[in-house]
Amino acid sequence: MKLIRILVFPIALIYDVVTRIRNLFFDLGVFSSTSFQIPIIAVGNLSVGGTGKTPQIEYLIRLLSKKYQLAVLSRGYGRSTKGYLKINQNNTSKEVGDEPLQFYRKFKQITVAVDEQRVRGVQTLLAQENPPNLILLDDAFQHRKITAGFYLLLTKYDELFVDDFLLPTGGLRESARGAKRAHAVVVSKCPANLSKASQDQVIQKIRKYFKGPVFFSGISYAEEVQNSKQESIGIEALKDFEVILVTGIAKPAPLVQFLKEQEIRFQHLKFKDHHEFTTQDLQLIKETFLEVTSAKKIILTTEKDFVRLSDELDALYYIEITTKLIDKEQDFDKLFLSYLSKSL
Repeated sequence: MKLIRILVFPIALIYDVVTRIRNLFFDLGVFSSTSFQIPIIAVGNLSVGGTGKTPQIEYLIRLLSKKYQLAVLSRGYGRSTKGYLKINQNNTSKEVGDEPLQFYRKFKQITVAVDEQRVRGVQTLLAQENPPNLILLDDAFQHRKITAGFYLLLTKYDELFVDDFLLPTGGLRESARGAKRAHAVVVSKCPANLSKASQDQVIQKIRKYFKGPVFFSGISYAEEVQNSKQESIGIEALKDFEVILVTGIAKPAPLVQFLKEQEIRFQHLKFKDHHEFTTQDLQLIKETFLEVTSAKKIILTTEKDFVRLSDELDALYYIEITTKLIDKEQDFDKLFLSYLSKSL
């Protein structure tokens, strides 16, 4: 692996030059960026996948949707369709993407739409009969054709952007200098017992590129798993089951560790992020499940994978995940509420 990284290093340098020129042209106004009169919050990262954008967006939805008429706009990664689509109950994950469909199913009070051209997507949302007065842009930190009013940058605790390098040598989509566009940084997927001293060390590293507020968050798993019939099994009771764990996410390690800590017996079938499950994949999952001799057995997956698999597999359950600020939660909330109070 180290040899491969060395070999592709010149490509990373070229990639760095290209992304820097692109950002410079946006900064200078050579490339145009569209602003809108309503507040727009962009949530994203500098690296590829696995920083916890989905639960972070859900946190913001819970915080803001009671007071604001909120819409979430995503490009709908991996979808089979093109153009603008406002998600409805008949859409599938293949048509609109797994994460947008998850937002729609969980939060009926908001509008969820997809469009690979974000400017057109915002314009279409604002032209509808009951337009939103707040838009969350999913995975849009590098989407500079829109000027958002607030940029929230996520970076994973054990894979900080300051310690990474550009693609393909590392996992960065652009130079760490891009962090300067953020209004706040969340260090995500932190250990629950992260000390103040450890937080200070991370902040000190980030300060090289970002001078604003830095927050720390962890992930919290639900105390039960659920199926499409709203039936549930408590985590404690799950110890009596044989579990086939199926994941198609970028970083399944935290879930794997959680199940181990709960002393739950499981086999893990691991697929790549946003994996489109084929007939052969489904057959493998079913055969693995049938091979389990225990009378108590289930197939367990992530909430994101559940929207793709729920129509294909019986005995399928998912475990919900939420973001929890380790401290300064009130300061974090006030940051967004203050921005919105000044923008509306």
